[in-house]
Amino acid sequence: MKNKKVTDWKKLDNAAKIFPPNSKKSDTKVFRFACELYDSVDKNALQNALNITVDAFPLYKSIIKSGLFWYYFEMSHFKPMVMEENLPPCSPLYDKNNKTLLFRVMYYKKRISFEVYHALSDGAGALQFFKTLIFHYIIIKYEYKFKDKIPHLDIEASVAQKMDDSFQKYYSSSAVGVKKKSVTAYKLRGMKIPEYRISVIEGIVPVDSIIQKVKEYNTSLTIFLAAILMCSINEEIPIRHKKRSVVLSIPVNLRNYFYSETARNFFGVINVSYNFAAGSSDLREVIEHLKKEFKENLTEEILAKRINNLSSLEHNFLLRAIPLGIKDIALKIANSVVDRSYTSTLSNVGKVVVPDEIKQFISSFDIFVSTNKLQACVCSYENKLRISFTSAFVSTEIQRRFFKQLTSLNLPVIIESNIVNEE
Repeated sequence: MKNKKVTDWKKLDNAAKIFPPNSKKSDTKVFRFACELYDSVDKNALQNALNITVDAFPLYKSIIKSGLFWYYFEMSHFKPMVMEENLPPCSPLYDKNNKTLLFRVMYYKKRISFEVYHALSDGAGALQFFKTLIFHYIIIKYEYKFKDKIPHLDIEASVAQKMDDSFQKYYSSSAVGVKKKSVTAYKLRGMKIPEYRISVIEGIVPVDSIIQKVKEYNTSLTIFLAAILMCSINEEIPIRHKKRSVVLSIPVNLRNYFYSETARNFFGVINVSYNFAAGSSDLREVIEHLKKEFKENLTEEILAKRINNLSSLEHNFLLRAIPLGIKDIALKIANSVVDRSYTSTLSNVGKVVVPDEIKQFISSFDIFVSTNKLQACVCSYENKLRISFTSAFVSTEIQRRFFKQLTSLNLPVIIESNIVNEE
């Protein structure tokens, strides 16, 4: 069966619309996947793998343009070229005055890095692209090892399915949610790292060890880590601000609730909170509170209502007729309001699975994002769980307390960090 012909332009999906007007040097809206290999990277093999991969994901050939009413993707003739890494993590990809591709592929020694502008895709969608890239790279570089049998990559989606706008697919005007009463979130403060750079601190924990600990607390990995992060933040809150809640923003992969194989954005966000002034700082009590909040928020009905709340705006005829310049102002205000509604973010991308035949060449995967505050990203590969903190702040006390709490629970942690001048 032939795939549908890809059109020259596409509308940005509902989640993507917020990113172009709110991208800036202090928060580029870029995230990075990286893969650590056992051998040094072969530039030519990586370029050949990229050529194959981008043909399977046509939207990645797009640039963003601005129309009279909305931004849109337009197919370009730009050819993506791999480059040796020479940029700070999550450097800008989108510039309204300079049309370029919305992703980059870099290498350094044994590491392949893939950075994506969030308007193009979310973590789950971008992981499809990155796994395909790594798969083809290994097959090309080690061709002699696969003469008898080429491994199979378990990504069967067609081009049309990868380019599907699942927000439109699942939008219904009949189910609209009721807004939850908001809480006053504690806002992280402190001296920022100069030149809009971010620090990256990663902790590596054995999966089997931490899963055993999660079972002891009768919870999920995401809730366990969220509770530890909340407790770590609480230890840094000044007494005068203790009445404010610690609020974590938790991205949710909607593909786990609504069938979709899109490689574009299809995520939602829930905010979970805990007020340490009103409750105990005991880890178990924080976990029990979060279990209730997650259970209340993570239902298909609630998530469907949130999809409809957001999507209803672009289906409103009067709002659609408002010029883009005015929409930009409104989206900047909306982003500012959302930014004040949470303290930090925890994103668990989950388990990275690759064909058994290529595992012998891969050491680990990790993910982290640009931020103007503090964010933690989590993913696992084989028996390595990587918890990656990015921060715009000079102070690393929250990260230190977080990993110290893990070690106090008898979990082995290996720490890695980029080099940031904190003067």
